[in-house]
Amino acid sequence: MTIESIIGAIVIGAIIGAIGRLLLPGRQAIGWILTIVVGIVAALIGTLIAQSVGVETTSGIDWIELVMQVVLAVVGVGLVAGLRRSRV
Repeated sequence: MTIESIIGAIVIGAIIGAIGRLLLPGRQAIGWILTIVVGIVAALIGTLIAQSVGVETTSGIDWIELVMQVVLAVVGVGLVAGLRRSRV
């Protein structure tokens, strides 16, 4: 794993996490660092799911994979926010 791929994962995770957080209605009691972590995890899991169901990798934007990642980010942000709310 190169430094470029690590930085790329952080940037993509931040974008995916932010989109997931924006699409989730209401206020989420989690910080931006946790949002980025959820986004990175959602991006990785979304990519694995897309590859396992046979979504083709293209040279452009993989829209189906992107939708999977955003949906997983929405679910992840909702779960983390719910877990943090129940602790407080």
